[in-house]
Amino acid sequence: MAAHLAAQDGPVDPPHEAVAAAVSRALAEDLEPDGDLSAVLVPEGAVARGALVTRSAGVLAGSACATEVFHQVDPSIEVTWRRVDGDPVDVGGVLADVTGPLAPVLTAERTALNFLGCLSGIATETARWVAATAGSARVWDTRKTTPGLRALEKAAVRAGGGTNHRHNLSHWVMLKDNHLTGTDIVGAVESSRSRWPGRTVHVECETLDQVHQSLEAGADALLLDNMTPAQVRACVDEVRAHAARHGVRPLVEASGGITLAVVAEYAATGVDCISSGVLTNAASALDVGLDLLKAEIPCC
Repeated sequence: MAAHLAAQDGPVDPPHEAVAAAVSRALAEDLEPDGDLSAVLVPEGAVARGALVTRSAGVLAGSACATEVFHQVDPSIEVTWRRVDGDPVDVGGVLADVTGPLAPVLTAERTALNFLGCLSGIATETARWVAATAGSARVWDTRKTTPGLRALEKAAVRAGGGTNHRHNLSHWVMLKDNHLTGTDIVGAVESSRSRWPGRTVHVECETLDQVHQSLEAGADALLLDNMTPAQVRACVDEVRAHAARHGVRPLVEASGGITLAVVAEYAATGVDCISSGVLTNAASALDVGLDLLKAEIPCC
């Protein structure tokens, strides 16, 4: 396996600059042009003590985003986490304690919960896929992410136990059918090697013949697209036979039309990775709420 293909796990937390930028955009969406009108009605000086609580079971992700929301609204708000990203959570579980001025806590509430719910939903869905494969194949995400939130969503996949595919189009070369216009697999791989020496070259294959061509061309990774488990197994057998003869084995990925119900069957074929856009573009949000345990109102 190419070293830079194997190095996509990384820390669970997304980069802080990505978190700060996403939160800033989300708060602008909520507060422009006139701020939180309802929060103005809250008694001045009132202090909130509450907790972020799960209404459904799953896997936590997005804690850095929630903390950043409260911090950007009012740095005096204190958020103390009882769980970390990647932790399983039960119904009614307390994720974090929140203390601070009541008005800004209420202003930040929905934005923080939106990040927590969406990202925890991705982590929860990923964890289901990881459990179904039972460690026999890695679960990969795709570039089918919400525009502008990719770093956050890929971090949520890691929190769920999955592994990240390439982050963007410049990460490595991936040759799909449309990229072969005016050339063939061998020519495209050779051109990629010439232009970007040392970069991973990943080839999409829809037939066993394309697998043969990719192996002879020396591709680093093969994407077996929209194949049945039997077809995938035949391709994996061919890859193993080629490796026995030449001592080099590309990474093998299965993708296209794979669902949670059949992912174990695909994992049993011997592929290294199984990728699906479902992890990031179809995961249901985890239900998380803010329960105010006490609101202290100063006396006159």
